[in-house]
Amino acid sequence: MQAHPKATDRPSLRPEMTRAITRATGLDEPQLVAVVHSFYAKVRRDPILGPIFETRIADWDAHLARMVTFWSSVALMTGHYHGSALTAHLGLPVQWGDFERWLDLFRETAEEICSPEGARHLIERAERIALSLNTAVQQAKPDDAATFSASA
Repeated sequence: MQAHPKATDRPSLRPEMTRAITRATGLDEPQLVAVVHSFYAKVRRDPILGPIFETRIADWDAHLARMVTFWSSVALMTGHYHGSALTAHLGLPVQWGDFERWLDLFRETAEEICSPEGARHLIERAERIALSLNTAVQQAKPDDAATFSASA
């Protein structure tokens, strides 16, 4: 009788998942680097988002590298990102309108750089992330400051 292999003994399915996503969307690591760098260049110039980011990010090179790792995990299922995006955003002085602006810039950038399938893949994830982060940020505020509604 043969023992079942432990989970740590089995090869990871991540590389095949990443290859399948790349085949279906055209997305790969170099393209994610281009999206992240182009997107954050727009964010930094944006009159709404720029000041929010500039007061909180001291090392843009490190932030961009972390965001590439984050999007690699989110979009390509690489598992490279280790951290809590949620924790990093709690306490930010933002409302749903700020997340909408973030999404506008993200959509624009993804559509400029990616194939239609790749842009759609990234945008779907960005929309879910924005909703989740906004909900968490608003719930973390004192009751009188929570102004987000799902119909906004």
